[in-house]
Amino acid sequence: MGVTVQQIADATGVSRGTVDRALNNRGRVDPDVAEKIRKAAVELGYVKKPRKAGGKKKTCRIGVVTHLAGASFMISINRGIREAAEELADRGIEILLRESMSVDEKEQVEMIRSLKKEGIDGLALMAIDCEGVRDVVNELIEEDGIPVVTFNSDIVGTKRRCFVGMDNVQSGRAAAGLMQMLMGGTGKVLVITGYFTSHVNNSRVAGFIEEMKTSGPEMEIVGVQGSFDDAQEVERVVENTMHTIPDLGGILLVSSGQAGIRSAFDALRPERRPRVIIYDQTPRNEKALQEDVADFLIDQNGYVQGYRPLHILADLIQKGMQPEEEMVFTQITIKTKYNL
Repeated sequence: MGVTVQQIADATGVSRGTVDRALNNRGRVDPDVAEKIRKAAVELGYVKKPRKAGGKKKTCRIGVVTHLAGASFMISINRGIREAAEELADRGIEILLRESMSVDEKEQVEMIRSLKKEGIDGLALMAIDCEGVRDVVNELIEEDGIPVVTFNSDIVGTKRRCFVGMDNVQSGRAAAGLMQMLMGGTGKVLVITGYFTSHVNNSRVAGFIEEMKTSGPEMEIVGVQGSFDDAQEVERVVENTMHTIPDLGGILLVSSGQAGIRSAFDALRPERRPRVIIYDQTPRNEKALQEDVADFLIDQNGYVQGYRPLHILADLIQKGMQPEEEMVFTQITIKTKYNL
């Protein structure tokens, strides 16, 4: 059996798409990386397969729609999308990405309709759970026969093939358990969300509150406040709450804007800061753990959320392979400064 592109990728620590571009002089690859790939190909005995004569293979198109493109958690999701796109290029699949900076129902509907006009064969959707998006998704599935896989945020009332993402309710329960341990089972907690229209945020908050009522009856949730994923708004909320509730014992932030917590602590300089739990393993959030601005970080494995839906759709479109599960939950990972 001959040496494969994947074996060269494994040997050189790059993606299959990068190997393909280097060996076929197709696309931009760092010269040093390209030379390393070619050298490995020779050493492994790779033989390039001749192109078959005949018509050009039909290119499939998969659309990807996201929102909150500037949020910190999108860093790992976008990395997963990019690497999947590189790999699927070998299979004749083109990825068409549409991004939005906000949570805007009309904008997401327009992006989906735009992709439909471009002739997509499948859609990976970071969904806004609202009526307008629900209608256009059902139209795409039922009238046009285009399969849809949701990721990161799901949408109810549709026939999407599956969802890839965190069990957000369960992650909220995990956050409640961690907060109880941090605070010794008693004290006041502030919950900060991003958008009240976000299914993801609402699920995390619901899981947190549910678990607090069940196993932390001596703890008090003093409020759930929105921040629009904005660090300055998070800072304002934290400062105002700590002024009015000096004995605030804990803060749970279920969305972006984590830098605002640091800014609030720098401004107030409390003798003992509230215990803090944040979401998503990004460089800034890792720094917050290392510098004792936060105690726990809950990560949702965003890379898999960006990577897996595109492969699920590719297998469905090209091979007729149905997803094995309707809910493909990514791992809930808990990080401290000691296990980064």
